[in-house]
Amino acid sequence: MNIPMRVLILFLFLCPLAILSQEKYTLSGTITDSQSNETLIGVNILIPEINSGTMTNEYGFYSITLPNGTYKVQLSYLGFQTLTETIVLDKNITQSFKLSEAAESLDEVIITENIEELNIRKPQMSVNALSINTIKQMPVVLGEVDVIKSITLLPGVTNAGEGSSGFNVRGGAADQNLILLDEATIFNSSHLFGFFSVFNPDAIKDIKLYKGGIPAKYGGRVSSVLDIYQKEGNSSEFHMNGGIGLISSRLLAEGPIKKDKGSFLFGGRSSYAHLFLPLFDLDNVAYFYDLNTKLSYRLNDSNSVFLSGYFGRDVFELADSFENTYGNTVVNFRWNHLFSDKLFSNLSLIYSDYYYGLKLDFVEFDWESGIRNFNIKYDFKHYISNNFKLEYGLNSIYYKFNPGEINPTTESSGINPFKLIDKYAFENAIYLDAEHRLSDKLFVSYGARLSTFHRLGQDELNSYENNNPVIFNEDLGIYEKATPTGVETFNRSDVIESFANIEPRFALAYQLNEYSSLKASYNRMSQYLHLLSNTNSPTPLDVWTPSGKYVKPQLLDQVALGYFRTFNNNEYSLEVEGFFKTIQNRIDYIDGANLIANNAIEQVILNGEARAYGMEVLLRKNEGKLKGWLAYTLSKSEQRTPGRTSIETGINNGNWYFTPFDKTHDISLTASYELNKKWSFSSNFLFQTGQPATFPNGQYEYNGIIIPSYEARNSSRLPAYHRLDVSVNYNPKPDSDKRFKGQWVFGIYNIYNRRNAANISFRENRTSGTNEAVRLAIFGIVPSISYNFKF
Repeated sequence: MNIPMRVLILFLFLCPLAILSQEKYTLSGTITDSQSNETLIGVNILIPEINSGTMTNEYGFYSITLPNGTYKVQLSYLGFQTLTETIVLDKNITQSFKLSEAAESLDEVIITENIEELNIRKPQMSVNALSINTIKQMPVVLGEVDVIKSITLLPGVTNAGEGSSGFNVRGGAADQNLILLDEATIFNSSHLFGFFSVFNPDAIKDIKLYKGGIPAKYGGRVSSVLDIYQKEGNSSEFHMNGGIGLISSRLLAEGPIKKDKGSFLFGGRSSYAHLFLPLFDLDNVAYFYDLNTKLSYRLNDSNSVFLSGYFGRDVFELADSFENTYGNTVVNFRWNHLFSDKLFSNLSLIYSDYYYGLKLDFVEFDWESGIRNFNIKYDFKHYISNNFKLEYGLNSIYYKFNPGEINPTTESSGINPFKLIDKYAFENAIYLDAEHRLSDKLFVSYGARLSTFHRLGQDELNSYENNNPVIFNEDLGIYEKATPTGVETFNRSDVIESFANIEPRFALAYQLNEYSSLKASYNRMSQYLHLLSNTNSPTPLDVWTPSGKYVKPQLLDQVALGYFRTFNNNEYSLEVEGFFKTIQNRIDYIDGANLIANNAIEQVILNGEARAYGMEVLLRKNEGKLKGWLAYTLSKSEQRTPGRTSIETGINNGNWYFTPFDKTHDISLTASYELNKKWSFSSNFLFQTGQPATFPNGQYEYNGIIIPSYEARNSSRLPAYHRLDVSVNYNPKPDSDKRFKGQWVFGIYNIYNRRNAANISFRENRTSGTNEAVRLAIFGIVPSISYNFKF
């Protein structure tokens, strides 16, 4: 009995020590810029002793739970000096850190987070981030820095060509991208019909593009999410910066409301090339302007509030007979609350409005349309342990769609006021996402989003025989509008149609070794809003419509598999991904569909399907004087609309055909070289397969009229698109201690003057009487110069 008693006494003595040694504590806080107190998104926090780490969230907050002990905490962030601090963790500690900018921060050309090992372990894949300094160095048309054009240099991202708005991701349409500015939806991302984007680069802090494996907190679109956050403003001291270019200028001011507690940011941008048009006896006007604003205030260590806004307008006038005005307005109030050192929350109240106006003086009437929504979001991030984190929340959006309204401008116009029927909808979602470290090599994230959509009552809605607004004419072999059999009326609180979808999300990463990993992901997403457009890229006149009785929501299923590796101590990195996705209920249009001022849009819409698959390669050089990346995408994007019965032919005889955004090969090479502190050089090279097109293959005469016949839909292509851009950055006084600093940027867009085809049209040559093809090119070679400053 003596031996067991001794063992028992020894156990009772050592047990408290064992429990104490296993006790865990939480280290949490916020990481900011030492100069501006701007919170930093995506800072890497590494604990080398236990090969663990975490990252700051969208508001600069981090939390990590570790066993009792002493640790070296390493903080690393793109463009900032790495910071190492020793922390004695014997209790829960709130520790905020400040990072200082690296001495040569302008030489950054890095796409993802700087600590590659942490990135390799994370299950998130198919996501790219661009630093705003990288974007500012890229050669651009007319010297205007463009966020949207910059992301088209990434693998899997294209657009419809020069002068086109929007962008296409992995063979998807432009309306299938969710574009967020401080969490508010942007419905039109372009200025001047696609020549420039609506985002002022001076006001932007963080840009991330999700192409696949999309987290459950995002929903409502089936192709991608472009998540952009504005700066909060400098809470330490007042600063201004801006730029003067050939056709536009910008100015941004930021400073403290109360030092180290609150800040403001106001930014403005405007084009002015139209001011010179009268010198050439031109009465036309085309310009844009936008305003960015943000107010931030830290109430205490657990509460911060933000009020941000954006207002942008484009104006195009044609000789006092035509005026087009369109733009976005968004306002967002956010409240960050820290319930504990492990539970972070954000409440957002968002208003978003897209307006389109058209004044036609020559026919004496005005046209207005738009979409307006009110959005409430409540998101939580729960750092349960170092190996297990949860994100969950809810989201509700109320929509009002104004398809169009006509009002006469004079009493003698003979035009009666006319209003297309307003549409209303209510979209809700709840989501849960888990990030789980199962072992030292296996990391997974899994979750789901439950989304619902209710098409609310409107003044009138057509009813049709067999609920079929489109009929098939067997004699002519074409689809035609059905004749309504009646009209239904509703109260605003009525629900015309409801949809509910469960959207699972899953991703995993298996770390092969210190330098490489395999990743896989699956996600399902639903899209309840549809852009009515039969052009290759969105235009301001396009109208959004909600799902309802006759229009079904789009449903995406996407899988992706990838290999990720770093080389030579992270100097180089390689990402290879393959993807396959299918989309149900992709909208297609019957031949001759009229989408403008159509009060019964369901009469020209058919539901089809789409699919896309391909491979993406991204090779990056992250360090040294020469930096950059090579991106290559091999892909195929198709859609089809088969007949609904054995008698119907469907669109294009029910066969698969290339979507307008299919680009078989897409290559982009981006490089920058820092010669010294004064001079740096950048260049882009792009090559893309020409976009699909439908050309006439013959003609016939009917009652004296020549009528062309056409080949199968999108069976031809425009010529291949390619160009080379270069730019030079010159800092006259890089080592100056003066507060005012300036930089010159010289650029040449399309240096070898390639006349890339925007489209090809066919006409009869009046001299020879023969038919001819005519190529329309938007840009040739375009030089530019701009001057950037800050003080």
